[in-house]
Amino acid sequence: MAIKAQKGTKDVLPSESWKWQYIESEWAKICAEYGFRELRTPVFEATELFNRGIGDTTDVVQKEMYTFNDLGGRSITLKPEGTSPAVRSFIESNLYAETQPTKVYYNTPCFRYEKPQAGRLREFHQFGIENFGTHSMLADAEIIALGHDFLNRMGIEDVELHISSVGCRNCRPVHRTALQDFLRPKFDCLCDTCKSRFDKNPMRILDCKSPEDKELVKGAPMMLDFLCDDCRKDFEELKKHLDAMGIKYVVDPTIVRGLDYYTKTAFEFITTKIGAQGTVCGGGRYDHLIEEIGGPDMPGVGFGLGKERLLLLMEACGHDFGSAPSPQIFLAWIGDEAREYSVRLLHELRSKGIRAEMDTRERNLKGQMKYANKLGAAYTVVIGEDEVASGELTLKNMSNSEQTKVRREELADVI
Repeated sequence: MAIKAQKGTKDVLPSESWKWQYIESEWAKICAEYGFRELRTPVFEATELFNRGIGDTTDVVQKEMYTFNDLGGRSITLKPEGTSPAVRSFIESNLYAETQPTKVYYNTPCFRYEKPQAGRLREFHQFGIENFGTHSMLADAEIIALGHDFLNRMGIEDVELHISSVGCRNCRPVHRTALQDFLRPKFDCLCDTCKSRFDKNPMRILDCKSPEDKELVKGAPMMLDFLCDDCRKDFEELKKHLDAMGIKYVVDPTIVRGLDYYTKTAFEFITTKIGAQGTVCGGGRYDHLIEEIGGPDMPGVGFGLGKERLLLLMEACGHDFGSAPSPQIFLAWIGDEAREYSVRLLHELRSKGIRAEMDTRERNLKGQMKYANKLGAAYTVVIGEDEVASGELTLKNMSNSEQTKVRREELADVI
């Protein structure tokens, strides 16, 4: 029996990988325009990092992490998200001692053991940005603006920006008490997961996927109604900045981000383009995560964006990815001497940055030309004894069959 890819994982074949390269290039480009620099972190981390950073009341920590003991007996976890490793790197590398803010972006695989569905796999790939070291809502607005602009450039339609505030350490306890009072008479009807969250983090109950629990929380008190003066001021500042940039948004009091570290700003870009309503990009502010992981008391804000879901959306919106790279020239040959001549010429062309190909299965001329067509070569050259002797080549344009005489030493410049 053939060995197959594991459930929830997917090969990115050459027929698709060029689309990935396209969005990765565009992602790096817009991040550079916004002043973010790339950060690369390991694919696995100490399990404690995610237990402390994400929070042990989240689905990610409770149900979805790929955790194992390595040969040294250490508990290791494949990273389920990008922010906690970025914070760990920020602390370990003493980047907090440099001039702030620190603005980084990443492009990373992540792993969560959950039911595979459209655009959501057990191994998935994530774009993300983080801004460490500023309390200003200008940073939050900049983060949101980058997400907004990137989705626009990728041709995403039918997407709405939803924003909210999940409060801070001062106002969240007041909301928690009100929410617990609301839920207490319904406690026995809650699912087991929500019961476990009742004391530690009842706000997460509002995000339960169970249809029964969704009904139970209707009419529950919302965090926006309990914001302290500081959180309310910051939320109004954020809206003012978004208004100034002309970015439309919906104030959505039901937003509860899936990770415990969020404070104040929370936002999601939501679409209905690929079926049921889903989040394309989500993030927010985390003013205590750096401190909780062992660093100084410094704030942060950022977002994550799944590449698989982005590609599905772009295809659903009919985005023009261009075409996959194909050879600029194909060298066909007749005879042993012409073959060696072609090998030398092929290497010369490639060394000058030309996408050049020849047949390595040594087909006859007819087979070589069929192969050139299959590859989509823009030009072909047939090399035989006469071409080797004269150094003059006949360059054929495969789109219109026009032929041009070219000296060998001029070929790269002509291509």
